[in-house]
Amino acid sequence: MNYPNGKKKSIHQSSIKHNQEYSNRGMSLEADINVTNTYYLDTDKAVIHKKPTPVQIVNVKYPKRSAAVITEAYFKQASTTDYNGIYKNRYIDFEAKETRNKTLFPLANVHEHQISHMESIIRHGGICFFLIRFSIFDETYFFPAEKLIPYWYEKQKDGRKSIPYQQIKQSGVLIPFHYQIRVDYLSIIDKLYF
Repeated sequence: MNYPNGKKKSIHQSSIKHNQEYSNRGMSLEADINVTNTYYLDTDKAVIHKKPTPVQIVNVKYPKRSAAVITEAYFKQASTTDYNGIYKNRYIDFEAKETRNKTLFPLANVHEHQISHMESIIRHGGICFFLIRFSIFDETYFFPAEKLIPYWYEKQKDGRKSIPYQQIKQSGVLIPFHYQIRVDYLSIIDKLYF
């Protein structure tokens, strides 16, 4: 086939481009969740938003009258989880994590204040979970907080510092990628909670 630039596009070039586009989805879990949440909001399925991180601005420079540049700022407090909202009259709260590791999900980025927050949500009847993406495999799993919390406490007692990939694969639910609803976690919530 001839294209406007006069060059023929080989099948090999086409498949390479497709694979590059597919692989570039790695390390973009948050972007995929934001697209999904916009779809949920636009279709009136749920109201779920990314929580803003509270920041204390300390210093601002004004290089132009019309522009301000923040030169120094600090986090006011540790944030809890990434997203929250409401779906079918239930409070939804979750954390998104991504790893390039092939064999495990490290617990180093899950903090005590997050675990306390999640335990509170569960105690009050909310739905709390992790969305964990293994970017090497391009797989995203729905992993209930109730299943992750025991691993975190084991880590605190000088136990295992991670969750094996196979365990997440077995105990979590794989979320297939779709164009419009990239990380359709509500379909998993429907199966598990409703």
